[in-house]
Amino acid sequence: MNRGIYEIIENKPLTKDIFRMILSGETSHITAPGQFINIQLDGFYLRRPISICDYDEKTITIIYKVVGHGTEAMAKLNAGERLDVLCGLGNGFDTSKCNGKAVLIGGGVGVPPMYNLCKKLLSEGKEVSVILGFNTKDEIFYEEEFKSLGAKVYVSTVDGSYGTKGFVTDVLKNLEYDYFYTCGPMPMFKAIEKIAATSGQYSFEERMGCGFGACMGCSCKTKYGYKRICRDGPVLEREEIIW
Repeated sequence: MNRGIYEIIENKPLTKDIFRMILSGETSHITAPGQFINIQLDGFYLRRPISICDYDEKTITIIYKVVGHGTEAMAKLNAGERLDVLCGLGNGFDTSKCNGKAVLIGGGVGVPPMYNLCKKLLSEGKEVSVILGFNTKDEIFYEEEFKSLGAKVYVSTVDGSYGTKGFVTDVLKNLEYDYFYTCGPMPMFKAIEKIAATSGQYSFEERMGCGFGACMGCSCKTKYGYKRICRDGPVLEREEIIW
C-alpha cells in the first residue's frame, strides 16, 4: 500500500452520472487488476474506495458513479487539483486460474475493473469475451474501449433499448468459456451463480471504513472463515463464497 498525493489530469462525464478521472502519481504498488484506491475528500471523514479501471507507470484511471455527497464532490474537482490517495489496496483478480477462454461480466459500476483485467488476459494470449450489463442504452459506457482491446463484447440492457434484452445471464448462458470473472451488484452475482458452468472469481462491493483491514468493518463469512473484503478481497473465488 502506498499513500501519496496524486494530481488530477482529467475528470469528465462519460454518461449523465458516470465520470472518468485520471490521476498522476505512484503506481508501483498496484500488482493486479481488480485492486482499488481510497480517496480522501475535503469535508468527509471516510475515504471513498474506487476500483482501478486502468493504470500505467505514471497514471491511474478510475470510473465512478455519482450516487451521494462524496461522489458529487468528486465530480466537481478540476484538472490540476490534488488528492490524498491510498493506492494498491485489496487482493485483485488471479489471471492464472484461466487456462484459455475467459468471460468477463461487468454490471453497471462493476464494469471498470474488467478493463485492465481484459488487457492482462489478452496479453497472456487468452481469448476474452466481455458482457456489459446496464439498465438502458443511455447508461452504456466503455463498449468501444473493450472492443479496441480485441475482446468480443456483448451488451445487455434490461429494457432492451440496446443489445440483448434482459440481463447479463441472458448472454452468459449462450457462451463457451472455461473461467469467469465478474464485478457488480449482489442480485447479478446470485443470478450468475445459478447458471455459471465453471469456476470463477467475484469482486464484491462493500462499505469500508479504513480500506486496509484494520477496522474489520467489511468482514464477511466464507467457507474458510471470516475475510475482510478490503484486504482479503474484494475478489473471492467461487468455491469459498457462502451465498
